[in-house]
Amino acid sequence: MMQLKVMQPTNVLIDERVTKVTAEGDSGSFCLLPQHVDWIAALVPGILSFESETGEEIFLAIDEGILVKQGAMVWVSVRNAVRGVDLETLQQAVQQQFCQLDEQEQRARSTLARLEASFVREFMELGG
Repeated sequence: MMQLKVMQPTNVLIDERVTKVTAEGDSGSFCLLPQHVDWIAALVPGILSFESETGEEIFLAIDEGILVKQGAMVWVSVRNAVRGVDLETLQQAVQQQFCQLDEQEQRARSTLARLEASFVREFMELGG
């Protein structure tokens, strides 16, 4: 058994005992089993899957990150990750999260545009 811990900047998404971890790095896909040598890999955006103690295969859509295996511990650090039981559910969850991120980005851009316009107005008032 291995202990898998998937961490995001603000929380721990997964902390479970697993029998297998499959991910994709810069050099291609790889699979880690409990007796695998210690390993470190830069992860690319894609699917990370793992097999739970009960044999259930679980999928995560991940952003780029890093994976470190040392002994029976596997640490994965990513900016964003979405968990799904199957690939169809995962696709729906990813689409929903992207919609939320798009809305947040639009609000942030709108706020920034208002700040810039206000700055320009005040700058013009000082000069005129």
